[in-house]
Amino acid sequence: MADSRLLVPELSEVETMGAETARFEELLLQASKELQQAQTSKPESTQIQPQPGFCVKTNSSEGKVFINICHSPSIPPPADVTEDELLQMLEEDQAGFRIPMSLGEPHAELDAKGQGCTAYDVAVNSDFYRRMQNSDFLRELVVTIAREGLEDKYSLQLNPEWRMLKNRAFLGSISQQNIRSRQRPRIQELENLYTPDSLRPEESPEKPHLNLWLEAPDLLLAEIDLPKLDGALGLSLEIGENRLVVGGPQQLYHLDAYIPLRINSDESKAAFHRKRRQLMVAMPLLSVPS
Repeated sequence: MADSRLLVPELSEVETMGAETARFEELLLQASKELQQAQTSKPESTQIQPQPGFCVKTNSSEGKVFINICHSPSIPPPADVTEDELLQMLEEDQAGFRIPMSLGEPHAELDAKGQGCTAYDVAVNSDFYRRMQNSDFLRELVVTIAREGLEDKYSLQLNPEWRMLKNRAFLGSISQQNIRSRQRPRIQELENLYTPDSLRPEESPEKPHLNLWLEAPDLLLAEIDLPKLDGALGLSLEIGENRLVVGGPQQLYHLDAYIPLRINSDESKAAFHRKRRQLMVAMPLLSVPS
């Protein structure tokens, strides 16, 4: 693993850096700008036709609500973790696991009694859906996340109690949906995929927030939020082939992140941005992810 000499202490202005470090800082700043632009600009999209899966019934203050859980191979799959690993994340109130979903627009329908209701189509990855069919735990988790996603997107308040329809895979008709057709730099929180239990809970320092994204096919960038620090003094960084370890002064922070990519630790570089109080790391990859 690389040692803390990777850190360039007390970096604040590009003009104070050497030429190589300045290029690195400019690259990170440009990547951050591109991320912000990607979040505010309309992404390129393509239409998909989700396939029916199962339908759940719940309600809101305005009446009955049905959620059609659908699937499509065009939706990216979530991280491949076991149910035991996922349970541990949830028990520790960690947010590292994401289930990519496409949340469709509401459409008015009639239920079995001919009464008006509202239906939503929520699509997940097809391979993940097949895995979910054999797991009550994953099915309940997907419905919960879908419900919360619909609440956030459409300012709803849905009843957390729901019932899966036995003889109906969907209600109404499943419409096409638009999803991104081109991958943009996508922030992922990967530090929670694997965290060794080397410290007892009562001794554990704070785990900082980690943003990771691919700036290029062979370059992984990271931003680590360290709001309690004014500079890099006492900050340590170790980078292995698939490991990123950050330690803060006086046990303020500790991050031990497993990264499922092969990192060229010898060529990796880091800088501390004082204004944003972030540690920024550029990690060339030994092999390009598929």
